[in-house]
Amino acid sequence: EKARLVWLEWKENLSKDDDWLPPADGLYGKMKRKTGTINVLGMGVHGDVAGITTTSGLFGKIPGRIGDSPIIGAGLFVDNEVGAAGATGRGEELIRTCGSFLLVEKMRAGKSPQQACEEVVERIIYVNGGPDKVDFNVKLVAFNKAGEIGVASMMGEEDNPPFASVITRSGLRVVTGKSLLKGKQ
Repeated sequence: EKARLVWLEWKENLSKDDDWLPPADGLYGKMKRKTGTINVLGMGVHGDVAGITTTSGLFGKIPGRIGDSPIIGAGLFVDNEVGAAGATGRGEELIRTCGSFLLVEKMRAGKSPQQACEEVVERIIYVNGGPDKVDFNVKLVAFNKAGEIGVASMMGEEDNPPFASVITRSGLRVVTGKSLLKGKQ
């Protein structure tokens, strides 16, 4: 029953132009769908770089849709000479721009991970016609062989910037990134 209610809520919010309306009795309550992609990037004691990405996928996805997570260069890219990058958000945009690959290539060209993350977000905004045309989010995280970290997202609030958790021999720390389109959610 819980899955059916989640499905109905999804159908209801799929389009403002259809005739799926919320039930008058507020049947759905405050249920929130659980989604999300997780990137894990790492470097071993001998300096070898690795990365994985998982996704719960787009809830109620169109049959046959392929997200960016399983496409090397879109949702994840690792280069043992340079570093690693992972992405979350609208996968189609990451596929279209080869987002993670582009990020690693920018680091290869000398950009810091933070600069590279921001430049790829800017590229995705540009490809979509500018800030006024963007109604989705993308978040990128990366590190280089020197251990520098970068995090950037398209949308966010001043009090809720993108971040990454980093674990080293020294312990756990949180790296705060930058949202390029502040105030948009």
